[in-house]
Amino acid sequence: MNRRFLSALLLPALCLTLAAQEATPAETESLVKEAIAFAKANGREAAFKEITRVGGRFHKHGGELYVFVYDMDGKVLAHGQGASKVGVNQMKAKDPDGVAFVEDRVKLAKTKGKGWHDYKYMNPKDGKKEPKTSYIEVWDGLIFGAGIYKK
Repeated sequence: MNRRFLSALLLPALCLTLAAQEATPAETESLVKEAIAFAKANGREAAFKEITRVGGRFHKHGGELYVFVYDMDGKVLAHGQGASKVGVNQMKAKDPDGVAFVEDRVKLAKTKGKGWHDYKYMNPKDGKKEPKTSYIEVWDGLIFGAGIYKK
């Protein structure tokens, strides 16, 4: 086979592979719904443990996409970035632009029950603060969510 023919075959496959590495809004929403379904089937504590387990089923794209759970007062109950965040009240946490993103998350949960909100957060892949959007959904009085970085 000649090089041009091989390139014509491999380039689309490479593009699909690279595109598949990016988290999408649909995948983010689906991951939140999967975490809620897991909690319904296995109980809160089992869900919190699995969500907080780094590299577990609720971690995708090398840890860039993960689930988090807050109570309605802004306390972290489970977090995909690890156990060090669990138990901490984040209600007053602000992003680099001064946005109280957890407070916004709680307001959205209390007023609409689900939806998207924007803020900035440290991307675990490169350590930079980047624009992020998160989908949250309330189940059993808890806020389940996951977010993606805006490219």
